[in-house]
Amino acid sequence: MADKFYGTGRRKSSIARVYVAPGTGKITINKRDIDDYFGLETLKVVVRQPLNALEIAEKYDVTVSVHGGGTTGQAGAIRHGLSRALLHVDPEFRPVLKKAGFRTRDPRMKERKKYGLKAARRAPQFSKR
Repeated sequence: MADKFYGTGRRKSSIARVYVAPGTGKITINKRDIDDYFGLETLKVVVRQPLNALEIAEKYDVTVSVHGGGTTGQAGAIRHGLSRALLHVDPEFRPVLKKAGFRTRDPRMKERKKYGLKAARRAPQFSKR
């Protein structure tokens, strides 16, 4: 049995590389503790959701390298990567993670700017005269 399990998570423009190893429940993000990295309590909850759903929060250490996007996107990417990594730990986790919706990649991305417009959909101001 491997000592480290890996999963890649993505959301918007954030990409997270997540490593799961047997341990005490410590979560490290970009070499910083989760409490230092995320200020908002809701983002910490989002990151821990897969572990709490499986009731294994104290059994595994999580090491994350994440870049791109904002804090919410990064938290979502970590959750996605963590659930993917946990599948390598035990394939029996699949139904619980799938039912909770952690396996699904959020497809919403920023829409591209189109020519003739000021932004993706914002048109220049119109005036009759």
